[in-house]
Amino acid sequence: MTNRYMEYLSREHARLEDEIRMESKRPRPDEVLIARLKKLKLALKDQMQSWASDHANSDRLTA
Repeated sequence: MTNRYMEYLSREHARLEDEIRMESKRPRPDEVLIARLKKLKLALKDQMQSWASDHANSDRLTA
């Protein structure tokens, strides 16, 4: 995986944050949708942390 992958994950994380914010501002927000979006956002965050950790470990092994 490359740095492009991390950029993609970051963009998706930001997109989900925007979607959550927009839905929350509606007069009658869909709480189920918001919960689903938050789960996806958390999964992306976990994936970014895992990728960063794996990438840091591989850098140490090659150095």
